[in-house]
Amino acid sequence: MSEEKNTFESTMPSNFIHDFIDMDIAKGGQYEGKKVHTRFPPEPNGYLHIGHAKAIYIDFGTADKYNGMCNLRMDDTNPTKEDVEYVDAIKEDIHWLGYDWGDNFYYASEYFDDMYRFAVELIKKGLAYVCELTPEQVRENRGDLTTPAKSPYRDRPIEESLDLFERMKNGEFEDGKMTLRAKIDLASGNFNMRDPVIYRINRITHHRTGDKWCIYPMYDFAHPIEDAMEGITHSLCSLEFEAHRPLYDWVIENVSVPSKPRQIEFARLGINNTVMSKRKLRTLVEEGYVSGWDDPRMPTICGLRRRGYTPKAIRSFCDNIGISKVNSIVEYSFLEHCLREDLNESASRVMAVIDPIKLIITNYPEDLTEEFTVENNPNRPEDGTRVVTFSRESYIERSDFMEEPIKKYQRLYPGNEVRLKSTYIVKCTGCKKDENGNVVEVYATYDPETRGGNTPDGRKVRGTIHWVDAKNYVDAEVRLYDNLFTVPDPDSGDKNFLDYINPDSLEIRKTCKVEKSLLNSQPSQRFQFMRLGYFCADNKDSSPEHLVFNRAVSLKDGFKKQQK
Repeated sequence: MSEEKNTFESTMPSNFIHDFIDMDIAKGGQYEGKKVHTRFPPEPNGYLHIGHAKAIYIDFGTADKYNGMCNLRMDDTNPTKEDVEYVDAIKEDIHWLGYDWGDNFYYASEYFDDMYRFAVELIKKGLAYVCELTPEQVRENRGDLTTPAKSPYRDRPIEESLDLFERMKNGEFEDGKMTLRAKIDLASGNFNMRDPVIYRINRITHHRTGDKWCIYPMYDFAHPIEDAMEGITHSLCSLEFEAHRPLYDWVIENVSVPSKPRQIEFARLGINNTVMSKRKLRTLVEEGYVSGWDDPRMPTICGLRRRGYTPKAIRSFCDNIGISKVNSIVEYSFLEHCLREDLNESASRVMAVIDPIKLIITNYPEDLTEEFTVENNPNRPEDGTRVVTFSRESYIERSDFMEEPIKKYQRLYPGNEVRLKSTYIVKCTGCKKDENGNVVEVYATYDPETRGGNTPDGRKVRGTIHWVDAKNYVDAEVRLYDNLFTVPDPDSGDKNFLDYINPDSLEIRKTCKVEKSLLNSQPSQRFQFMRLGYFCADNKDSSPEHLVFNRAVSLKDGFKKQQK
């Protein structure tokens, strides 16, 4: 994928995080004379999703608000499933959202030497020890709210732990044989403080350091050190890290790091009808339920981009849902609402027919082709106009004709009049069927006095339908998307989340007819197909030889309807 970069001004409203920062700046102390410095630390073991977009918005947006800095740091402390592919994709997604880290790009692995040194420092202070309990034994000896945890190795002599820890580093012990644990409080009501593991043996080749290390730090130990080494002033984390904050502060207080960041937590983003666990998203990809991380049904940023979402719409979504300390679920329809609001202002209007049937105007001259000038976007006069052609035969939507109309049907049926968008009023006179009884052609007559919206006799026509000139069109493939899951919360209940996969989440129409002007459409260019919705030229499969458009969102706004 090519790197697409967007920029725009910060619109981030004030929130409780900014209140804390304002107080820190006002009281001075460790923040005296410092710029606000945040960081976004993704683990490069998958692609970013809409939940990460909220974190990016908070981390980079807060730095923008205070004219500070935000680091991009790859949290590559667990090499099990990390890959350079994910590093590149993360960079591309953040740039696409409109943010830039400048020269402030780091890897957690840059601090492995420092982390080892700080671990040795803790051992020498009597604040860490090598433990030989297996993971199962650690769990068995974890205790409960009234029973302290236990470890027979807690009082191991400092020199012995120093020797064993160095031998762990040198690869003398097998995976899982030993760990290094912080010596804090085995009776703590916060189980994260019950002598947590801070180093484990893991013989996996690292994508940057190769086989230099066979021991790796745990995130709760590595994270505060990384922040402190980079001079982060405010470490903004999602709410599940609130219970880990005492450990974060303990590490900062007990090793000789050069600065003391403050951790502040906010609620994660939850959206219905999807999942945002990287493990589950990886399962969808690896087991073939979707075509890849950038499948337009995925909540990944690259999937949303391919579907037709814009950085502005995602930014507006984050602006409007706010930042809170309470977890909640946001309706997917509100994300769609934010996209409609943006595309209504920015997308060019074109005519396309996704389920075509031919309309023949029997009293229109066979050798005549007319030109009509139409606006590209009524909301943006500066976008100018274009010319569309009209002739005796056109394509219309199959749903715009009914031989026997249902109640309140205002489109084409024998004897009824409609206006063909921007051209003439036509009156349906009948249809032609094939041997199976399927309608293959619709017939009508036109009133030449009604060109371009004129109605000299003052008659009113209720229906207006779109069309594509049968002499001047191009074939296209259109992909219609629905929710990937059939229930609002696929993670709930006793079933596996895969049991809720929607079999109708993708519908492909291969016989669509679109204006010939769309031959010039660029990858990811967005349009409003009149009466049908907002569509985007697929950034992977579409070409002038084979046009492919993804429906980003329908015209119908479910969120507004729900609000009413």
